[in-house]
Order: sequence, then C-alpha cells, then structure tokens
Amino acid sequence: MNMGADVGTVEGSAGKVVGAKLTRNEIGQINRLVEAGLYLNPSDFIRDAVREKLAAIKVIEYRDVDYDTAKKEVAGYFQMKGEAYASDASTDLQLDYELVCKIMDDLEMEGNMETIE
Repeated sequence: MNMGADVGTVEGSAGKVVGAKLTRNEIGQINRLVEAGLYLNPSDFIRDAVREKLAAIKVIEYRDVDYDTAKKEVAGYFQMKGEAYASDASTDLQLDYELVCKIMDDLEMEGNMETIE
C-alpha cells in the first residue's frame, strides 16, 4: 500500500514498517539523541515522535443530542465550571461549537448565565 511518493508500508509480524525520507540533518540529530542515550535507536525515536504527535492531535467526535438535552448539559457545565469558553464546553461536552454558542446566547437572554469576556 503506497501512502504517497515518499512513504510506504511493509507488513511486519508485530506491526507495519513505514518508510519515510528524512534529511541528513534530521538523521544526524536523531543519531545524536541515540548516542546521548535518550533513545535505544532511531526507530525508538521515530515511534516516540509519532506517538507524541498523535496524542497532540485530537479528533473530536460530537454527540448527536437534542437541543433541550444539550442546553441542560451546557447550563450544568457552566454552573460547575463557573467561567469557561464556548470552545472548552464544546470539547468537554462533545457538542457542536455553534450549538454551544447558540445555547449560551439563549441562556444569557434568559438571565441564566453571566456574560463571559
């Protein structure tokens, strides 16, 4: 399976081997880290770098809930947190950002929420 011009995979017994072209400078930096004892070998460094990158990139899946349920959850969230951004509520509650903003506006109009600045 070819993943692009420079990256491909080869089936292995414990996983897949992925080939990627690196610059001489990148390889030199990795080798220096290995020589310093921070990694067992270049593969150890690359696996660690991939895990770190994957952990940093979070795919947020939004739940499909009706408006009233979402409104109760958002109201409860801000009661518990006190003050937070709509983006935080959206992420933490796994609700669509625009829906959270609309609910916050509605709660504010109803007097059930202080304005967050």
